[in-house]
Amino acid sequence: MNQPRGHGRMPDIALFEPERHEALGGAPWSEERARAAIGAIVEGVVRERLPGSAWPRWPLHPLDADGDAPRTGFKGLYLGSAGVLWALACLQREGAVPQALDAAAGIEQAAAAYLDEPDTGAVLPSYFLGEAGVQLVRWRLTGAPDAQERLFASIRSNIANPTNEALWGAPGTMVAAWHLWQATGQERWRRLFLDNVDEVWRTWLPDEKAGCHLWTQDLYGKVVQYFGAGHGFAGNAYPLLKGAALLDDERREILYERCVTMLRMTAKRAGREDGELGGDGAVNWPAGTFTPRAGSTSMLMQWCHGAPGFITALADFPAGRSAEFDDLLVRAGRAVWRAGPLAKGHGLCHGTAGNGYAFLKLFRRTGDALWLERARAFAMHAVMQCERMRQQYGHGRNTLWTGDPGLAIFLWHCHTGTAEMPALDFV
Repeated sequence: MNQPRGHGRMPDIALFEPERHEALGGAPWSEERARAAIGAIVEGVVRERLPGSAWPRWPLHPLDADGDAPRTGFKGLYLGSAGVLWALACLQREGAVPQALDAAAGIEQAAAAYLDEPDTGAVLPSYFLGEAGVQLVRWRLTGAPDAQERLFASIRSNIANPTNEALWGAPGTMVAAWHLWQATGQERWRRLFLDNVDEVWRTWLPDEKAGCHLWTQDLYGKVVQYFGAGHGFAGNAYPLLKGAALLDDERREILYERCVTMLRMTAKRAGREDGELGGDGAVNWPAGTFTPRAGSTSMLMQWCHGAPGFITALADFPAGRSAEFDDLLVRAGRAVWRAGPLAKGHGLCHGTAGNGYAFLKLFRRTGDALWLERARAFAMHAVMQCERMRQQYGHGRNTLWTGDPGLAIFLWHCHTGTAEMPALDFV
């Protein structure tokens, strides 16, 4: 297998920042080692649960801590108890591990704790960081009717959120509406999803300079135009593509056309400053339309910003419909491989496992086993990173989107060849 670029190699400066990556290491793919790593992660999660708490919660990892951390810890999907409990239930349901903790009872307790002391100081409808994610996990694990009602109200209240991105805004919470529509077939969930589509569509506007339609985010005191899966175009297009069958024919055609145009007009290729394509070069996308801060190229290579998130978020675009689109996703996969594993760690949002999901998506789209091989190579490297981090800090990083439970699900999916992103493509 060809080794990806990393430290000590000639970097593709235009595509990624080499200091954010490291050379591929780790053992060759081993199903036995992957399953052992999953078991060790789950054992660590159970062992490190804080004693004496009224609900299942875990110590906040130093890499996730900041001044805004709630006194009682996080309860949400991204960093908190809901995400960890969902991951445990998922692994138990799939037969990856024996039952290690009563996740259904735990999420009831965590949901009540969230309402008593919300992670952000107030009950907010965010999918990743607020009530919507908590209630979706609660409904999935318990089937509680009032979880559906709270979730419906949360999604409805978030339709006009000015952040206009997936972490806080409607493009995130409408994912929950899509899941409930898929699970229940109830008309109210289809209608709620389409109400969200109307608002997301209304704010999807042409940008003359970029030459394509973009969304504008009012986020953290800044008005910006992001491109990636965490805060920008890819994350907003994701639920539209996921629910494309619910759109009318005209809107569906416009959706596909705008996605192709955006990728074409904003892609960057190694050694080129324009977006033109040609040859067999890899591609990546900048974080957005803004001028990057001094010392940064704005060319990140992780799920939340850059090619990995473009691949995973846009993978529901119909394969074979646009040769140009298909080619761009493959080129993006080459860029992810060329950059190598992320030095930041092993998680989903900005770590090696999240980048590895791009390879699983390409394996599903193309049928080319090379992408599964590359996903598994990243998986073994991520196991090494996880073990290294545990030795450094003396405990695990018990979160779904930045830590060990997300890696455990990625390892299981590398074993099964499944490409679904945790808590996005399936719940």
